[in-house]
Amino acid sequence: MFRRKYTALTLTLLASTALAAPLSTATSARASASLPPPPDEWLTPAERSAFKSTPRFDETMAFCRRLADKSPRIRVTSYGVSPLGRDLPLLIVSKDGKAAPATAHDDGRIVLFVQNGIHAGECDGKDGALMLLRDIALDRIDPALLERVVLLVIPILNVDGHERFGPYNRINQNGPEQMGWRTTSRNLNLNRDYMKADAVEMRAWLKVWNNWKPDLHVDTHTTDGGDWQYDIMLGWETNSNVPSSIVEWMQTVMETALYDRLREDGHEPSPYFDLVDGLNPAKGVASSAYEPRYSTGYVQLRNRPSILVESHMLKPNQTRVLAQYHLLRRVLELASANAETLRAASARADAEDLARGKSGTAPQPFVLSLKHTETPTPFTLKGVSYSVIPSEISGGDRIVYDNTKPRDIETSWFKTLVVDQTVIPPAAYAIPPQWTEVIELVEAHGLQTSRLTEPLTTEVEGYRLREVKFAERPFEGRFRTQFRAESFSEKQTLPTGTMIVPVAQVGGKIAMHLLEPAAPDSLVAWGFFSAIFEQKEYADGYKLENLAEKMLAEDPRLKEEFNAKLAADEKFAADRRARLNFFYQRSPYWDPQLGLYPVVRLNHPVRTDSGTGRR
Repeated sequence: MFRRKYTALTLTLLASTALAAPLSTATSARASASLPPPPDEWLTPAERSAFKSTPRFDETMAFCRRLADKSPRIRVTSYGVSPLGRDLPLLIVSKDGKAAPATAHDDGRIVLFVQNGIHAGECDGKDGALMLLRDIALDRIDPALLERVVLLVIPILNVDGHERFGPYNRINQNGPEQMGWRTTSRNLNLNRDYMKADAVEMRAWLKVWNNWKPDLHVDTHTTDGGDWQYDIMLGWETNSNVPSSIVEWMQTVMETALYDRLREDGHEPSPYFDLVDGLNPAKGVASSAYEPRYSTGYVQLRNRPSILVESHMLKPNQTRVLAQYHLLRRVLELASANAETLRAASARADAEDLARGKSGTAPQPFVLSLKHTETPTPFTLKGVSYSVIPSEISGGDRIVYDNTKPRDIETSWFKTLVVDQTVIPPAAYAIPPQWTEVIELVEAHGLQTSRLTEPLTTEVEGYRLREVKFAERPFEGRFRTQFRAESFSEKQTLPTGTMIVPVAQVGGKIAMHLLEPAAPDSLVAWGFFSAIFEQKEYADGYKLENLAEKMLAEDPRLKEEFNAKLAADEKFAADRRARLNFFYQRSPYWDPQLGLYPVVRLNHPVRTDSGTGRR
């Protein structure tokens, strides 16, 4: 046990708890009183600065290594290397310090996976996690919590972005004095990268997930947005795309208890939302389902709950760090106390995946996307006073908040979602062997796969993609693609080496979101198959003139179709090349593979080799 020392530094730290914005003073005072102050030598770097600063990468890791030297329960490891050569750090915390992927779930234990700094300027989650790890190392938190939980902590996920350090990286954020940058050294937002996994950091993260198979995930952030009384906001998926057992577990175990305990710690929590109108909070708030490009959307497709944590950017850094610390501590407590029921909920969800797409079972539509309705739910927004005044600078209106004056606003919450797009799951997908980038990505997600050892002629379902539109500007390094998908069925011969991806597996939902064109984060939508939309052979005009004359003479119906299009479409009628291409596209010379999506669906089991995929 440590010996408590109340020195000048400790007294300065205690006094700093009153240095909060008017709405947060009581919060900070109550939150800081939940534990006695630690010895000065074990103050985190943020605490040492009275929460004015956050540590750089090297200082963060030095503190983590000190904790590992102090406590046998904590190990500091690396799960990869960033593009700029920095280790990607992972702290493994367990009752005996010996937890490994193969043994993490032994003795009824669960794995709680906490990641911080995916947006490296949003650093209060990192500093709150360091406080939690310190309290574990010093036995300030009951060691019995680790009897049922293995805790994985990534202190900084976006390590290169973290070291793009400066005072001007987060204009919306109230401290610390300097912080990291939102994106990676390649300017990629990691919290849009879970499906396409373009970033080195995300490929490494997927390996951590596939190896450890976490049971509960926490992703810490700091908000942007409006001003209100809440100092911390929480979000998790409860829509129809989430396994019912996971929704039930979060609602019965986490929802009420977590909010109640955070209030006991002196915080004002709220479910996560966005303002419908940034200039008028009275118009209401909205929340939506997250696509799998986001951590919260991705993890629920892996049948596990994910808690999105957003501390409020306008609250002082100290208040935000304390909120993150208490959140992580309370999640650890609740997860430990309810480990058995979480394991049961996960097992039920996995069993549903294993049954999906199997022969002999009635196919049920799988939801690819959801959409908002205009259905309002009454909601009291714990806001602050505000006024809307004309702006001479912008020429429009501006909102001015006064956070010294709390104001409850009776408004509406728009959170009702309905199904937008569905698909009947196939038994499997078949990816031609030449699409190596796609095959590597499927493997990176840890899906079970196999390969054809000889050609296979079989019935397939496929898609032809028409009315293709490319984004004018890149989004996360890629030009997104929109299209209309037409399905068809035919017999094809799949070549040797074709990858078979069965749907009836844990993670089968990931396969459908990657490979169904209509999915919001499908690989074809992200541009992985853009070459299929490029015309590679062309016909000279004089050849097409001769071809068109011959086709018109031989096919009266084609002539009728051509004349009707001339009459109905002025743009077409005025475009010489379009008129000639009308015949080219209907001739045997036209490329039948243009716009043909190369991945096909199989509705029956396929015998292959013993499998090349991994879980």
